[in-house]
Amino acid sequence: MAKEECKALLDALNKATACYHHLVLTIGGSADSQNLREELQKTRQKAQELAVAIRVRLTAPLRDRSLGAEERAEFERLWVAFSGCLDLLEADMRRALALSTEFPLQEPRRPLVRTGVEGGATGVAARALSVRSLRHEAHRDFDVEDLHQLEREILQVGEMIQDMEMKVNVPRWTVQARQAAGAELLSSASAGVSSVGGVSVEQRTGPCDLSKAKAATIFSAVLLAAVALAVCVAKLS
Repeated sequence: MAKEECKALLDALNKATACYHHLVLTIGGSADSQNLREELQKTRQKAQELAVAIRVRLTAPLRDRSLGAEERAEFERLWVAFSGCLDLLEADMRRALALSTEFPLQEPRRPLVRTGVEGGATGVAARALSVRSLRHEAHRDFDVEDLHQLEREILQVGEMIQDMEMKVNVPRWTVQARQAAGAELLSSASAGVSSVGGVSVEQRTGPCDLSKAKAATIFSAVLLAAVALAVCVAKLS
């Protein structure tokens, strides 16, 4: 039960981290706005809440010496995926801090980059927060205060990573994957090809193909007759 719960939380963290990465890339561009900065804050805070919950649920079983070898290996795989996700989150938070400092909204020191992208990223943030719509409630000087808060949160995430490494020693290079890299992509691709092949077989064996075959046979016979008639005419002339 604990393992399935950890997997569900890790899936949610992966989604939140991916959405945050997407939002960070729009800072300083044509779609940048105060709403975007608020969405960035809510998304990263959601990711941090999930990270705290996952750390608590993974630390206890990994420190349990009575845990079976197979179950421990599964929790170690989850731990490695979790720590990698945290590394990406910290890197994106540092990137967001640098870009937000270079492109302040209230007193811009340089114009925004005209990327051609228009509209907000509310849909992306809503997916990360698992809500249908996102309400924007930030005040005018929100981005200035958020920079200081972001600096503190970057330190907190860094401390969390160090604390994890101190409490649970799981070297990443010792954890073996259950399948080859990209195996899930290959399996989905092969499934798509097989489904397409199945449709094509059904279409070939359908009545429409029989009528097409008959039409092709008649056309070939007419073409051969026309060629023979042309040859005869040429010989007589």
